[in-house]
Amino acid sequence: MDIEPLSLQRYSLFGGLLEDQIKRILPIMTKESYVPDEDIIVEGSPNDKIRFILEGKAAVIKNNIVLSEFSEGDAFGEMEILDVMPSAATIRALSHISLISISNKGLREIYKIDAPAFALIIMNLARDLSRRLRKMDERVAHS
Repeated sequence: MDIEPLSLQRYSLFGGLLEDQIKRILPIMTKESYVPDEDIIVEGSPNDKIRFILEGKAAVIKNNIVLSEFSEGDAFGEMEILDVMPSAATIRALSHISLISISNKGLREIYKIDAPAFALIIMNLARDLSRRLRKMDERVAHS
C-alpha cells in the first residue's frame, strides 16, 4: 500500500500512534476507491468496516435527506463496528474517493499484534463520535 505512515499521524483516527505502530497495522488495512454517486454503505445493510477518507468527499444520507458530508481525514462506519447493528445511513461518494478500511476482523488482528495501538484507535473513534454527536446536538438546539 502506498500510504506514508507519517501522513496518517495528523488525522484524528491515528492520533497518538507512533510511526512504527502505523507501519505494523497498514498491512491489515484495505485500500478502496469509489466513483461519484456510488454508494459506499447502504442504509439498513450490514457493515463490518471502519473507513477513513484519504481523498475525496462523501455524503451521509438518511431517508433521502443529506445530513452531512465527509472529506479527507474523516472516518465513518464506526457505529456499526461498535454496536453491530445495520448501517444507520447511506454513505455516497460525491467525487472520486480513496479510502482505507479496517474490518472488524482487522481490528481484532490489530488488538493481537499491538494492543496499545488498538486502544488508541478505539479511543480516537470514541472522541470522533463524541464530537459528531456534540455537533448534531448543537444543530438540533439551534433549529
